[in-house]
Amino acid sequence: RFQTESEEFMKYSIKVTEAKNQEGNVKGFATLVFGDSFKITNIAILENREKDSLFVSMPRYKSSERDENGGTIYKDVCNPITAEFRKELYDNILEAFEQVKASDGQEFKTEKGEMEMPEFSVTVTPYEREGSNIRGLARVYFEDNFIVNNVSILQGKDKLFVAMPSYKTKQTDEQGKAVYQDVCYPVTKEFREKLYTEIVNQYEIAKSKKEEQALGSAKNQAQSQAKDQFMKADGKDLPFR
Repeated sequence: RFQTESEEFMKYSIKVTEAKNQEGNVKGFATLVFGDSFKITNIAILENREKDSLFVSMPRYKSSERDENGGTIYKDVCNPITAEFRKELYDNILEAFEQVKASDGQEFKTEKGEMEMPEFSVTVTPYEREGSNIRGLARVYFEDNFIVNNVSILQGKDKLFVAMPSYKTKQTDEQGKAVYQDVCYPVTKEFREKLYTEIVNQYEIAKSKKEEQALGSAKNQAQSQAKDQFMKADGKDLPFR
């Protein structure tokens, strides 16, 4: 593992390991942590054999969309927003990987001081489907440099709760059901409470706005229908006055 920190953008650390099987195009994996508070896993380091170079691939999910040939479209669960931060982050990941390779897998660490909790903002789209307990989908923006998609707001028995993006593992539980693992998630209890509280609060705000818009639209439609009825008599249109 190799760990590094960013000075130019928000504080983060990287840990890199080599893939056990080096025969495929997956050469390694990276884990990214923002300010000791939020972790992103399953970042792949892949080989482009045609160009004889390595590149970084963020964790992805299978969407319901199809391409021109009917193939499945995969989308990033999370990714850098700006070109500048993407270049810095991916360069650091690849540099860390090269140092791990040069050391034959030896573990590398750098001493670091206390890292501040990252700043973030949240947007939520209320979303309901019959027979589903999903109430909304959220996006989390870390200091306008990095976005996490597919965060779900779910209805529990007594209250709403937040579910981070996850993937299906090969493991099963005691009942034989598939075990899911979070792709990215808060590391500390303090940050988890802060993040999840903000997500639920933003959901409530977005839900209220959506209900107000629906009420206003229904009111306008009712007024329009009342005017149409007022302008007609015995099935004939009356001149507007």
